[in-house]
Amino acid sequence: MRSSTVSGNLFILLALATSLCTASGQTAPADRFPEPLEKRGMPPAPLGTYRLERSPRMISQFGPFVSYQVNVDANGNNIVGDAANEPSISVDPTDGNKVAIGWRQFDTINSDFRQAGYGYTTDSGLTWHFPGVLQNGVFRSDPVTNSDETGNFFYLSLLVNTFCGDIWRSTNGGQSWTEQSPDGGAHSGDKEWFTIDRTPTSMGHGFQYQFWTEIFACEFGGFSRSTDGGATWQSPISIPNSPQWGTLDVASDGNLFIGGGAGISSQFWCIRSSNAQNPAVTPTFDQVTTVNMGGSIVYGGTVNPGGLAGQTFLAIDRSGTATNNNIYMLASVSPSGGGTNVMFARSTDGGLSFSTPVRINDDPVNTSKWHWFGTIGVAPNGRIDSVWLDSRNAANNLDSQLFYSYSTDGGVTWAPNVAVSNSFNPLEGWPIQQKIGDYITIVSDDTGGDVAYAATFNFNPSRGQHEQDVYFVRVSPSGGPTPTPTPTVSPTPTATPTPTATATASPTATPTSTPRPTPTPRAEPTPRVRPTPVPRP
Repeated sequence: MRSSTVSGNLFILLALATSLCTASGQTAPADRFPEPLEKRGMPPAPLGTYRLERSPRMISQFGPFVSYQVNVDANGNNIVGDAANEPSISVDPTDGNKVAIGWRQFDTINSDFRQAGYGYTTDSGLTWHFPGVLQNGVFRSDPVTNSDETGNFFYLSLLVNTFCGDIWRSTNGGQSWTEQSPDGGAHSGDKEWFTIDRTPTSMGHGFQYQFWTEIFACEFGGFSRSTDGGATWQSPISIPNSPQWGTLDVASDGNLFIGGGAGISSQFWCIRSSNAQNPAVTPTFDQVTTVNMGGSIVYGGTVNPGGLAGQTFLAIDRSGTATNNNIYMLASVSPSGGGTNVMFARSTDGGLSFSTPVRINDDPVNTSKWHWFGTIGVAPNGRIDSVWLDSRNAANNLDSQLFYSYSTDGGVTWAPNVAVSNSFNPLEGWPIQQKIGDYITIVSDDTGGDVAYAATFNFNPSRGQHEQDVYFVRVSPSGGPTPTPTPTVSPTPTATPTPTATATASPTATPTSTPRPTPTPRAEPTPRVRPTPVPRP
């Protein structure tokens, strides 16, 4: 039964709960299934409103870190008047020069109609190409990309009008995509996520696993499996506790682990299926572990009024070292209802138990500060990378920078936090949906991590505010860009092309392990701070 049959009474109750949000950033009372994060019915942008104006692409440098704009036109220029957010990144493990990013592409911020945008690079992120969208004129959202061990890229995309999803594949580094399943053939639902078993010795090698928010779904169930590269998917089944807003990963023995929570709540679980890898059986879930993440997920916080302050990320170490098959969970949570911290927990016993949560952001505790959109990547050598958006240096507690930390001991200790981007105002460039997405992503390799995030560096003088765009930046423990470890020599981004007149001024101080200096004020007109609206019903 499709989600359109959910009764109107449920949506009325959800809207009433949401209306209790206040402009102070407090979330609505905890609700097991708050309103869907995607909304049907928005028409496409009027003809003639897309790709009419251009400005030079944004290259934003902060110390040794350089962020390159991804959503550019055929000539590499910024598209004025559009919006791009919620990026998901994939990297070819056989050639790190090849990277693809999927995102939510809004042709104009005057409409919430969005499509499945994608971009690719063949030079480690220095230049990007945006050929278009997966399907012109089709309302899509919640992009999730991944790759197998041979370098095939996959793109899971939600059809918003039905809450059904489908899988697309690219065999040329994200330059073009072919739909594997028919429209809606991957079942799916709101805030879906998927992973691929990349272990050649696993019984389920190549299988794709997907889960989503069960109550807002294409049909009954919250989990599905594909044994043929996304072409067909089994009938959905339910997961114990119906976790939502999370991710999943596969251990080197083929066991599948799902990390998620109970919506706006401090309840989190790590859920295992040891037989999902067996194509002869319907998967079952044989282990459910409660995980303390040190707080609650926030929906409707002041930094992202129409969305999440971050979801739950689960990642597994497959390094073959002493930390092999460690399970890691990370989430941006609020311990007290105000502000969020990036919290991390780990399991060293196959998900039977988890450590006490560790706070990764190392600034003084301050409930007015936001450390949000936290995400995680595990390198083949076992290093853990984490990036997030952070308002610690902002007098208004809203303007944010991308921050980075890493761990080389399985998450027991974390390196001093390093700012890797200029500051930006997350409350500008909103489409009608009034958020900058719900997540950012990172993929790690032995020397660093490739990050896709949304920011508002480009200034639009006709609107008097900045625009939401997708950016790529390379982070590493060495404190700056490093060549991607591939057989092909990668150009090292040591020199930044001449910035545009709208480029954000770069601080003179290079990020180090010492406390960050306050960023230099931006050269553009001061952004206008909008009042925080109540999340939409």
